[in-house]
Amino acid sequence: MRALRLQGAGIVVTAAACVIALGGPFGGGRAGLGGDRFSVPSDATELVVVSSPSYHPPGSIATLQAYERAGRHSPWRAVTPKWQAEIGVSGFYNVRREGDGSTPTGTFRIGRRMYGNDPNPGGLHDAYTRLVCGDWWDEDPYSAHYNELVHVPCGTTPSFAAWSEALWTETVAYPYFAVLETNNNPIVRGADAPGSGIFLHAWIGEPTEGCVALPLPELLLVLRWLRPSAHPVIEMGTTSEVGTRA
Repeated sequence: MRALRLQGAGIVVTAAACVIALGGPFGGGRAGLGGDRFSVPSDATELVVVSSPSYHPPGSIATLQAYERAGRHSPWRAVTPKWQAEIGVSGFYNVRREGDGSTPTGTFRIGRRMYGNDPNPGGLHDAYTRLVCGDWWDEDPYSAHYNELVHVPCGTTPSFAAWSEALWTETVAYPYFAVLETNNNPIVRGADAPGSGIFLHAWIGEPTEGCVALPLPELLLVLRWLRPSAHPVIEMGTTSEVGTRA
């Protein structure tokens, strides 16, 4: 088990073994990976769990904890303590729709490119893109580039702007972030689109529009810990949905 170090604080997290019994299907909605919305793919050896006792936790505050395992048949072991995380203003939803302010439930891949408005922090195992003026996340469900990063000339207002995020202007939320692949492969567009632009980003001091937010020191710990070879995933839902831990 690798311990995560809080840089500059001299703290090393060496959580005891924590075996996860994964929950089964719950409610409706489109699966994140496979037929069981809360199944973890066999190739994943890094797992981020975001959970709360109910769909609508007070203040939209949930718990985030990271786990890893040596191989597909090995037990999961916690590598961080339980941290507070902000989720969507509408809480968790099993069936999300674009713009409803909820955090989708299920298990999803974590994108293999990091983004941010600040310089590369170093220590990342994934490629990093520093945002510049004109970088938008297209959140118009009728757009050809829905749920994608799109660059337009600085000062230009794209046709999808009314729905979308001007990423370079979000300096509090997006010093750094990872994309949670909650509507990918394929991307579903149109009236029934389940949403876009769901990120793991920095704490903003209030509920998000569906993203998961951590204080910046903890966020950087997680982003630096993620490795492409570990095929990391994130599991989000109520405590009963994501499973029990002993």
